Amino acid sequence: MTQSRAFTIDPVVWQAWLDTVQLDEATPDQLAVLEESHPSAKTSPYYLLLVHDVEVLRQRSRLFNAVMYGKRGLSRADRELASVAVSRVNGCVYCASVHAQRYAQLTKQPELITRILTEGVETELDPRSRAIVDYSVKLTLTPQQIAAEDLATLRSVGLTELEILDLSHVIAMFAWANRLMQTLGEPVG
Repeated sequence: MTQSRAFTIDPVVWQAWLDTVQLDEATPDQLAVLEESHPSAKTSPYYLLLVHDVEVLRQRSRLFNAVMYGKRGLSRADRELASVAVSRVNGCVYCASVHAQRYAQLTKQPELITRILTEGVETELDPRSRAIVDYSVKLTLTPQQIAAEDLATLRSVGLTELEILDLSHVIAMFAWANRLMQTLGEPVG
Protein backbone atom coordinates (compact mmCIF):
# COMPACT_ATOMS: atom_id res chain seq x y z
CA MET A 1 0.00 0.00 0.00
CA THR A 2 1.29 3.46 -0.90
CA GLN A 3 2.22 5.60 2.02
CA SER A 4 1.58 9.34 2.01
CA ARG A 5 4.80 11.37 1.89
CA ALA A 6 5.45 15.06 2.11
CA PHE A 7 6.85 16.89 -0.87
CA THR A 8 10.48 17.85 -0.41
CA ILE A 9 13.44 19.28 -2.25
CA ASP A 10 15.60 16.67 -0.54
CA PRO A 11 16.51 13.48 -2.40
CA VAL A 12 13.84 10.76 -2.30
CA VAL A 13 14.40 7.03 -2.81
CA TRP A 14 11.98 5.15 -5.09
CA GLN A 15 11.27 1.43 -4.75
CA ALA A 16 9.84 -0.74 -7.54
CA TRP A 17 6.91 -3.04 -6.85
CA LEU A 18 7.96 -5.35 -9.69
CA ASP A 19 11.26 -7.18 -10.01
CA THR A 20 14.09 -5.16 -11.50
CA VAL A 21 16.75 -6.44 -13.86
CA GLN A 22 19.98 -7.36 -12.08
CA LEU A 23 22.95 -5.86 -13.90
CA ASP A 24 24.93 -9.10 -13.78
CA GLU A 25 22.02 -10.82 -15.55
CA ALA A 26 21.26 -8.05 -18.07
CA THR A 27 21.46 -8.76 -21.78
CA PRO A 28 23.80 -6.75 -24.00
CA ASP A 29 20.74 -4.88 -25.37
CA GLN A 30 19.57 -4.02 -21.86
CA LEU A 31 23.02 -2.76 -20.88
CA ALA A 32 23.24 -0.70 -24.07
CA VAL A 33 19.90 1.05 -23.52
CA LEU A 34 20.78 1.76 -19.89
CA GLU A 35 24.03 3.37 -21.08
CA GLU A 36 22.19 5.61 -23.54
CA SER A 37 19.32 6.50 -21.19
CA HIS A 38 20.74 8.37 -18.21
CA PRO A 39 24.07 8.55 -16.34
CA SER A 40 22.60 6.85 -13.25
CA ALA A 41 20.35 4.38 -15.08
CA LYS A 42 22.42 1.37 -14.03
CA THR A 43 21.78 2.13 -10.36
CA SER A 44 18.21 3.42 -10.62
CA PRO A 45 15.44 0.99 -9.64
CA TYR A 46 13.14 2.83 -12.05
CA TYR A 47 15.38 2.31 -15.07
CA LEU A 48 16.23 -1.22 -13.97
CA LEU A 49 12.51 -1.96 -13.99
CA LEU A 50 11.76 -0.25 -17.30
CA VAL A 51 14.66 -2.03 -19.03
CA HIS A 52 12.59 -5.23 -19.06
CA ASP A 53 11.25 -3.73 -22.31
CA VAL A 54 14.35 -2.45 -24.06
CA GLU A 55 12.67 -0.70 -26.97
CA VAL A 56 10.10 1.08 -24.83
CA LEU A 57 12.83 2.34 -22.48
CA ARG A 58 14.88 3.47 -25.48
CA GLN A 59 11.95 5.48 -26.86
CA ARG A 60 11.03 6.82 -23.41
CA SER A 61 14.59 8.00 -22.81
CA ARG A 62 14.87 9.63 -26.23
CA LEU A 63 11.60 11.47 -25.67
CA PHE A 64 12.57 12.56 -22.15
CA ASN A 65 16.00 13.76 -23.26
CA ALA A 66 14.62 15.65 -26.27
CA VAL A 67 11.87 17.33 -24.23
CA MET A 68 13.92 18.21 -21.15
CA TYR A 69 17.29 19.03 -22.73
CA GLY A 70 16.26 20.74 -25.96
CA LYS A 71 18.80 23.32 -27.11
CA ARG A 72 16.24 25.87 -28.33
CA GLY A 73 12.99 27.17 -26.94
CA LEU A 74 12.02 27.09 -23.29
CA SER A 75 14.81 27.44 -20.75
CA ARG A 76 15.84 24.38 -18.81
CA ALA A 77 14.77 26.07 -15.56
CA ASP A 78 11.27 26.75 -16.92
CA ARG A 79 11.03 23.11 -18.04
CA GLU A 80 11.94 22.02 -14.50
CA LEU A 81 9.40 24.45 -13.00
CA ALA A 82 6.64 22.96 -15.16
CA SER A 83 7.78 19.43 -14.23
CA VAL A 84 7.50 20.26 -10.54
CA ALA A 85 4.06 21.85 -10.96
CA VAL A 86 2.72 18.81 -12.83
CA SER A 87 4.30 16.38 -10.37
CA ARG A 88 2.96 18.37 -7.39
CA VAL A 89 -0.58 18.28 -8.77
CA ASN A 90 -0.32 14.58 -9.64
CA GLY A 91 1.08 13.70 -6.22
CA CYS A 92 4.35 12.30 -7.56
CA VAL A 93 6.68 12.97 -4.63
CA TYR A 94 9.71 11.40 -6.32
CA CYS A 95 9.48 13.37 -9.59
CA ALA A 96 8.72 16.61 -7.75
CA SER A 97 11.82 16.13 -5.60
CA VAL A 98 14.17 15.34 -8.49
CA HIS A 99 13.01 18.25 -10.63
CA ALA A 100 12.83 20.69 -7.71
CA GLN A 101 16.50 19.94 -7.07
CA ARG A 102 17.33 20.61 -10.74
CA TYR A 103 15.37 23.87 -10.70
CA ALA A 104 17.16 25.04 -7.55
CA GLN A 105 20.55 24.13 -9.05
CA LEU A 106 19.82 26.00 -12.27
CA THR A 107 18.27 29.13 -10.77
CA LYS A 108 19.94 29.30 -7.37
CA GLN A 109 16.39 30.00 -6.08
CA PRO A 110 15.46 27.07 -3.84
CA GLU A 111 12.95 29.21 -1.95
CA LEU A 112 10.56 29.55 -4.93
CA ILE A 113 10.45 25.84 -5.68
CA THR A 114 10.31 24.92 -1.99
CA ARG A 115 7.19 27.09 -1.63
CA ILE A 116 5.53 25.18 -4.46
CA LEU A 117 6.40 21.90 -2.76
CA THR A 118 5.29 22.90 0.73
CA GLU A 119 2.45 25.37 0.08
CA GLY A 120 1.18 24.02 -3.22
CA VAL A 121 0.85 25.36 -6.74
CA GLU A 122 -1.27 28.29 -5.51
CA THR A 123 1.67 29.87 -3.65
CA GLU A 124 2.70 33.43 -4.52
CA LEU A 125 4.96 33.59 -7.60
CA ASP A 126 6.36 36.21 -9.97
CA PRO A 127 4.16 36.77 -13.07
CA ARG A 128 6.18 34.56 -15.45
CA SER A 129 6.40 31.65 -13.01
CA ARG A 130 2.72 32.07 -12.14
CA ALA A 131 1.74 31.84 -15.82
CA ILE A 132 3.87 28.71 -16.33
CA VAL A 133 2.54 27.02 -13.19
CA ASP A 134 -1.09 27.92 -13.93
CA TYR A 135 -0.84 26.60 -17.49
CA SER A 136 0.89 23.45 -16.21
CA VAL A 137 -1.86 22.82 -13.67
CA LYS A 138 -4.70 23.51 -16.08
CA LEU A 139 -3.26 21.33 -18.86
CA THR A 140 -2.68 18.53 -16.32
CA LEU A 141 -6.07 18.61 -14.63
CA THR A 142 -8.43 19.87 -17.34
CA PRO A 143 -6.78 19.71 -20.77
CA GLN A 144 -10.15 20.02 -22.50
CA GLN A 145 -10.49 23.52 -21.00
CA ILE A 146 -7.28 24.94 -22.51
CA ALA A 147 -8.19 27.86 -24.74
CA ALA A 148 -6.50 30.58 -26.80
CA GLU A 149 -6.62 32.86 -23.75
CA ASP A 150 -4.28 30.51 -21.89
CA LEU A 151 -1.69 30.87 -24.63
CA ALA A 152 -2.22 34.64 -24.70
CA THR A 153 -1.37 34.75 -20.98
CA LEU A 154 1.88 32.89 -21.68
CA ARG A 155 2.72 35.30 -24.52
CA SER A 156 2.01 38.26 -22.23
CA VAL A 157 4.82 37.17 -19.89
CA GLY A 158 7.25 36.79 -22.79
CA LEU A 159 6.97 33.19 -23.95
CA THR A 160 7.45 32.63 -27.67
CA GLU A 161 5.53 30.16 -29.79
CA LEU A 162 8.40 27.63 -29.53
CA GLU A 163 8.57 28.10 -25.75
CA ILE A 164 4.82 27.49 -25.43
CA LEU A 165 5.15 24.35 -27.54
CA ASP A 166 8.08 23.16 -25.41
CA LEU A 167 6.11 23.89 -22.24
CA SER A 168 3.17 21.85 -23.55
CA HIS A 169 5.52 18.95 -24.34
CA VAL A 170 6.97 19.00 -20.81
CA ILE A 171 3.54 19.08 -19.19
CA ALA A 172 2.12 16.28 -21.35
CA MET A 173 5.18 14.09 -20.88
CA PHE A 174 5.13 14.52 -17.10
CA ALA A 175 1.42 13.72 -16.90
CA TRP A 176 2.40 10.35 -18.40
CA ALA A 177 5.70 9.94 -16.53
CA ASN A 178 4.12 10.61 -13.13
CA ARG A 179 1.43 8.03 -13.74
CA LEU A 180 3.96 5.44 -14.90
CA MET A 181 6.17 5.94 -11.86
CA GLN A 182 3.23 5.96 -9.42
CA THR A 183 1.81 2.70 -10.77
CA LEU A 184 5.12 0.82 -10.67
CA GLY A 185 6.45 1.71 -7.21
CA GLU A 186 6.61 4.26 -4.43
CA PRO A 187 8.92 6.59 -2.55
CA VAL A 188 10.32 4.97 0.59
CA GLY A 189 12.34 5.91 3.65
